[in-house]
Amino acid sequence: MDGTVLVADDDRTIRTVLTQALTRAGCKVHATSSLTTLMRWVAEGKGDVVISDVVMPDGNGLEMLPKIAQDRPGLPVIVISAQNTIMTAIQAAEAEAYDYLPKPFDLPDLMKRTARALESRNIAPRREERMEHADGPDELPLVGKTPAMQALYRLVARVMNTDLPVLICGESGTGKSLIARAVHDFSDRRNLPFVTVTSSDLSDLEGPARVLARVKGGTLLIDEITDFDDEVQARIVRMMDVPGEHAPRFMATSQTDLSQAMEDGLVRQDLYYRLGGATIFVPSLRERVEDIVLLTEHFLTRSEREGGPKRWLSKDANELFRAYSWPGNVRQLENAVRRLSLTSRAEEITRPEVESVLGNQPDTGPVLRGGDGEKLGTSVARHLRRYFDLHGNMLPPPGLYTRILREIEAPLIEIALDATGGNQAKCADLLGINRNTLRKKITDLDIRVTRRRKLM
Repeated sequence: MDGTVLVADDDRTIRTVLTQALTRAGCKVHATSSLTTLMRWVAEGKGDVVISDVVMPDGNGLEMLPKIAQDRPGLPVIVISAQNTIMTAIQAAEAEAYDYLPKPFDLPDLMKRTARALESRNIAPRREERMEHADGPDELPLVGKTPAMQALYRLVARVMNTDLPVLICGESGTGKSLIARAVHDFSDRRNLPFVTVTSSDLSDLEGPARVLARVKGGTLLIDEITDFDDEVQARIVRMMDVPGEHAPRFMATSQTDLSQAMEDGLVRQDLYYRLGGATIFVPSLRERVEDIVLLTEHFLTRSEREGGPKRWLSKDANELFRAYSWPGNVRQLENAVRRLSLTSRAEEITRPEVESVLGNQPDTGPVLRGGDGEKLGTSVARHLRRYFDLHGNMLPPPGLYTRILREIEAPLIEIALDATGGNQAKCADLLGINRNTLRKKITDLDIRVTRRRKLM
């Protein structure tokens, strides 16, 4: 890489790591813990790329972006933030940041994005009309720091001000309608109606006209598209083809893999292709276990703000929450937390209290509805397609092959060890690998081995 990078972060460790990595890559680096100093450097014409934190001792990095754009048009700014909510991604997009990464960030990924920013610094970006501050809620219950959720946030920020139809897929309770509402509330249609349409709204020939009159060029959400019969789906197709003078933005949700639903005859082919402008896959709670603690804290804090008692989860209670499969996803988690907030006998919620609310562990269902007996390869392929889609036009961080194999290999070895009672010789024979190879994998994957007698 060739160029000068300005780094602004109040964390000395991050400044040191970035300075060393960028210097080794061939860049000159100026690092500071002060936004005031950063803005002085920018005004003096220093730097080809800026990497800035959001929350700084002397200001907010996002609020500086318009000033940077005014002083140095075309200067790429990469925003890094520990505020792991959709609001940060949306605000970064509104302020026309070059890129946004959550903390903790993947250093090779940040280096790759910085290299792209340096390559593009001589290309003036296309300036679009800036959004006014949206009159949306102060915060949205779309909380998460996992890569899947951060990629989802970035995708929402990219599609919100386009006219593309949006299809939002995910299990029940993952927040599909919430994502749709967020896209609308922070888009340039936010002052127009947001209308959710049901099958009964389109049950007669005049239904589409009435719906279009209600939406008035805003956003039209078709909730659970596979629940609409073929005749109503045909009316939706005609409505999308001839929307009238004030064309709305069309969005739809589905718990089903829509391509499979089309093959099964549940969705018309012409409707499927019209809705396929942009697809957002909302991960299940099982796919974002690291976010469960954040979500429980969020719901407990919100309950307290609404007049409820102050509560927190004990360490054992948190572990049980993380181990649970959550078939009802975030909606089930929120209901469980609210109930515990009201019924707990003390400020600290205990594991037995959580067990009494959650009951027996239910079987984990499929990520999206599909046929029974689905082959492992088909399930993995669908998961990987969704993982790539969540990154939009960008590639996932390097090292994907090793990460994916590790995710499959670890549970395979753990289950095989459990099946053989922790006997490594039998487990190696079962897996068809050398015993020394198994031992190395157990060490590398940090798998805990417990010897016991199998009762079978």
